[in-house]
Amino acid sequence: MQSDFKYIYGPVPSWRLGSSLGIDLLSRDEKICSFDCTYCQLGRNKARQTARGLYVPVEDVVREIRSLPDIHIDYLTFSGRGEPTLASNLGDAIRALKDIRREKIAVITNSSLIPMEEVQTDLLTADLVMAKLDAATDDVFNAINRPSKDLSFYEIINALAVFRKKFAGKFALQVMFTSLNKDFAPRIAEIARAIGPDEVQINTPLRPCAEKPLPASELQSLKVYFDMYGLNSKNVYEAEKKIVDPLSDNDTLRRRGKET
Repeated sequence: MQSDFKYIYGPVPSWRLGSSLGIDLLSRDEKICSFDCTYCQLGRNKARQTARGLYVPVEDVVREIRSLPDIHIDYLTFSGRGEPTLASNLGDAIRALKDIRREKIAVITNSSLIPMEEVQTDLLTADLVMAKLDAATDDVFNAINRPSKDLSFYEIINALAVFRKKFAGKFALQVMFTSLNKDFAPRIAEIARAIGPDEVQINTPLRPCAEKPLPASELQSLKVYFDMYGLNSKNVYEAEKKIVDPLSDNDTLRRRGKET
């Protein structure tokens, strides 16, 4: 199935979300993000930024959503070619889609802007927020996420805990393990327990990127640290994925990367 959608893509078979239709409020050829993660399947980020801006009008996204064929979707997911909270109209877009669609709405965020009150307000309108937690110290944060210089790891951690107490929807922490942070799994698990998510998603890079994935046995051994604290954790290797037919294969690959 092919179409010429500019701002929506997929659906993609997500091990966390089922059949997920992506919504890209950034939609630029270049990646727009506050991080330059070593494992990003979209490649390097030449200009990390933390200032929010307007990239795609809400009415343009609504127009594409209204033109969708009759397909099964579990989640409308804000993601794409960068960090979705950099779109200043994220909250408006979520509210607009809730007026016309029945599916739940998810936001996949790298957590970088969560200290901003306006970002928290936007995220409160979602049904599911999946927030990144890859580090346990500032040094590891800089090594694996390579953030914009004006971001503070400890400020982000504190803000995640504050947001979690406010948020009435489902809140998940997503942890991407590589050789750079695997030794810090016990401390990351402690931080996760303090934040208190509904779910912890234990991941490793399975799409082509600069980092090699950890083997299933090693990822399972890291998952044990989260299980010790009674956290509801999921392992990417153990998860089942639906078979879905994307509306546009090329757009899906451009925004998401191809999974191995």
